[in-house]
Amino acid sequence: MNIDLTGTTTRQIQDALTQSRHLMGGPAVGMVLTLIIVTDESAQYDAVRAATEAAREHPCRVLTVISRDPRGNSSRLDAEIRMGETGPGETVLLRMYGPLAEHADSVVVPLLMPDTPVVIWWPGGKVPKSPSKSGLGKLATRRITDAYAARDRLGTLAQLAGNYSPGDTDFTWTRLTSWRSLLAASLDQEHDEIISGEVMAEPDSPSAELLAAWLSIRLGVAVERTVSEGPGITGVRLTTTGGDIVIDRPDGRVATLCRPGQPDRQVALMRRPMSELLAEELRRLDPDEVYREAAARFAKDLAGGTSDEGVASEPLSGTREAATTKKAAKEAEKEGLPDAPASSAAKPSGGKRSSRGKSSGDA
Repeated sequence: MNIDLTGTTTRQIQDALTQSRHLMGGPAVGMVLTLIIVTDESAQYDAVRAATEAAREHPCRVLTVISRDPRGNSSRLDAEIRMGETGPGETVLLRMYGPLAEHADSVVVPLLMPDTPVVIWWPGGKVPKSPSKSGLGKLATRRITDAYAARDRLGTLAQLAGNYSPGDTDFTWTRLTSWRSLLAASLDQEHDEIISGEVMAEPDSPSAELLAAWLSIRLGVAVERTVSEGPGITGVRLTTTGGDIVIDRPDGRVATLCRPGQPDRQVALMRRPMSELLAEELRRLDPDEVYREAAARFAKDLAGGTSDEGVASEPLSGTREAATTKKAAKEAEKEGLPDAPASSAAKPSGGKRSSRGKSSGDA
């Protein structure tokens, strides 16, 4: 069922939602959250499609905020209501004209599901400098961005890290779930002491930078970023005293896991679509402290700073020998192990670059 409302009000939108629900024989509201999407007209189709697919796992009311003609003098609100076509939830496209677009939060508040969490998602590259302090961001318990969609991917990620608030997350981190799970499983087996690491990925990959930062923090060793042709992250190498543990994924679909003294093993490691990333983020609404630590480490490295956060307070499962102390980390600095500032390798010339790297669409 589709309902178009032109020059409408939030009261009329709410009445139309209630009437549509009754006409479809579902008077009870069975949605678990409200998802707010802030986007533009060109990107709304893909964003709404991803949200609709995610709503099959998490029934929700999707409010899509689209700014139209923000420089106009006349304010107007148009709404398009979609219900029962492709998912169990409700989708409302809110097109705001003129000065009204500057007060989107006042339009959205009356349409929020009562007594349920609110999640906001900026699928494009235009995100607030501080998502938690923006008008719409203040309404949400979970705020999702995607630094990969920005023009300055690494700069945007560093900015988001500097303005982090509990509840913030980014799809560049979500894309790493499969990589982190495979690495943790690999290190859960007996292995020799890890002395260094390397992450190989396309240039300007925020996901690769976060993966390198995460490994450095958890293992307490220097992790180098190497530029490859992609797609996304193409491999991770952990150098141990007994040989290298390598995960190689040249095609973005299947990875080869190599361990010293063991036969190579093929592992499915697909690059996931946006709908799966969104569904994963909707499963957890608590603060992601691991993301905060990795993003903060990357931001400091990008700025050329130093940090003791490289010491693993909670090492990966099975990395008893890899967890180091602050004293060991400082000794490593004297030997030249820490990476050069990430900004110095924004334009790779020879192939390798210092730890905490870059990439694409991404992991």
